[in-house]
Amino acid sequence: MDEATAYKVKLDAFEGPLDLLLYLIRKNEIDIYDIPIAEITQQYLDMLDLMRTLNLDVAGEYLVMAATLTHIKSRMLLPTPPGEDDNEEEPEDPRQDLVNRLLEYEGFKKAARLLEDRDLLERDVFARQFVDDGEEELELSLFDLMEAMRQVLRKSSQELAHEITLERTSIEERITEILDRLSEDGGELDFMGLFEESTTKDFIILTFLALLELIRMRLVRVYQRRTFHVITIRKV
Repeated sequence: MDEATAYKVKLDAFEGPLDLLLYLIRKNEIDIYDIPIAEITQQYLDMLDLMRTLNLDVAGEYLVMAATLTHIKSRMLLPTPPGEDDNEEEPEDPRQDLVNRLLEYEGFKKAARLLEDRDLLERDVFARQFVDDGEEELELSLFDLMEAMRQVLRKSSQELAHEITLERTSIEERITEILDRLSEDGGELDFMGLFEESTTKDFIILTFLALLELIRMRLVRVYQRRTFHVITIRKV
């Protein structure tokens, strides 16, 4: 068993299933009060498959949410029972409980962010980072990085003509290598540049897990200068 297969990153150190749903809603520019449940359910399940591919530890709460979405989807596919069309009261929307949970969670997240920014400002630290031209740097979530990784894996599968056997590298060694590269490159590195050394799936996953550990330990920041721009890793 190689290091990339044996090592798992706990997702609860980064995000939870409601974060993933909110990410998908924002990404697709969906009205939170009118979620296309079949589309979102499929995208949610696709993300779970990607998590497993990237060897992320899919916690039970993610699977519970998957079951909840599937249940809501099945309820919405059921025909309206005879006679209910004539009732004055609107039938209950199967999505309503989920929408309420998402709105409540989003409210808590915003409040927590405000408190965090206030705490930073009280310690004379800038709550937000800006580049030289005044544009705000956009911090990326775990799911933003996973979408970028989907592209890396897709590209590697197209480019890899034959499997190359590499010397085994541990997570700790890969973390050290990334930090060394950041030091050599002036403290910043293009995200895609991390995967130039090899296109093997094991190496790609090992590198991604090492990057997540660096983010968790607050040794690096990952950001974009604008949406769809180059993803940059900066040493803290």
